[in-house]
Amino acid sequence: MIKNILITGGAGYIGSHVSEVLIKNKKKIFITDNLSTGYRRLINKKAKFFKVDILKSKKIREIIIKNKIDSVIHLAANLIIGEGEKYPKKYFKNNVLGTKNLLESCKNTGVKNLVFSSTAAVYKDGQYKVHENSVIKPKSVYGKTKIKAEKIIKKFCKRNKINYCILRYFNIAGSSPSGKIGLINKSDHLFKNFSREIIKKRPILKIYGGNYETKDGSCIRDFIHVSDIAEIHYKVLEKINNLNNSKILNCGYNKGISVLEVAKVFKKQTSKKVEILVSKRRKGDLVKIIATNNKLKKFIKWKPKFNNLNTIVKSCISWEKRQ
Repeated sequence: MIKNILITGGAGYIGSHVSEVLIKNKKKIFITDNLSTGYRRLINKKAKFFKVDILKSKKIREIIIKNKIDSVIHLAANLIIGEGEKYPKKYFKNNVLGTKNLLESCKNTGVKNLVFSSTAAVYKDGQYKVHENSVIKPKSVYGKTKIKAEKIIKKFCKRNKINYCILRYFNIAGSSPSGKIGLINKSDHLFKNFSREIIKKRPILKIYGGNYETKDGSCIRDFIHVSDIAEIHYKVLEKINNLNNSKILNCGYNKGISVLEVAKVFKKQTSKKVEILVSKRRKGDLVKIIATNNKLKKFIKWKPKFNNLNTIVKSCISWEKRQ
């Protein structure tokens, strides 16, 4: 039985959704976060919170031992593509060394399971539909740090008999149906940017790159609702624990949507005059990428609940209006 779960980066956008689902399923949750991009107000009242950085392995180890942690969900990371290109050392320190430190803290403790948030950014550009064995060749610094962390996890968990599941997220968007949690920080996140704009008097929806080789010239992504991602964490954790198994799984809807299509759906949500502005491409952005999710569906008998672009867009706007 899984009883005590530690979530690193649990005060963030994804972490707060994951803890909401786990607490609903009667799990005892412990959260560590240095609050550099996380927020106290997103922390579930029923979770026990420690303000600590994952680079402080001694402190993390104390938390694991003292609270009899049996499973770890590792979400603490830097994850903005553009920022990673500017500050590669920062990304290496937090994403690679941070993961190494966390694993060292788990050594010879009661930790039996580890779920790690990785990314579709580890795949080689231009493959369009990717499965878990597709060519790995990250374009961005962020993707490079995540694949390094994946390798460290696989090696460590094998040696220390820990079940792991590496979840390669595609593009996460949306806010929780409860209305209590959503994306706060102004990171360069498409749905966040558009939601903030659409409630202004004169909205300008900015798209990076309009001359890609796609149907409308904008990038194509596989957008997945954050509540579906949170549910995946819970189900995957239960499954690897029960089967004593390890997996790498793509987390997406197997559906490509262009950035321009997203902008048009946002535009439909208002009667205001909306300008869609196409600016230059960003370094590190993939042209088009979609998840083949058969493995995920089969492993946890998964059926998404929120795989509708209108639903995702509306949840983002209603969250933004509350801010």
